[in-house]
Amino acid sequence: MNLYLLEQNQNNDYDTYDSCVVASEDMATAQLINPSYEGWGEFNSSWCTHPRDVGVTYIGKASDDMEEGEIVIASFNAG
Repeated sequence: MNLYLLEQNQNNDYDTYDSCVVASEDMATAQLINPSYEGWGEFNSSWCTHPRDVGVTYIGKASDDMEEGEIVIASFNAG
């Protein structure tokens, strides 16, 4: 399991996430993780509307007890 930094700058208003660190097996799977737990393409989403708008950066190995899709930390811009 790996750790990935996910970043988006499409939706940068109040009450939105700009980034998070997640555990995932690979970059493609990590890119599908939505820290808001909302569906993709939702008009009032607090994340971007499509996975292609998510930047993914490998940052290291996760601990053995982490699960796929686990969010380690997220940056939320409360308004």
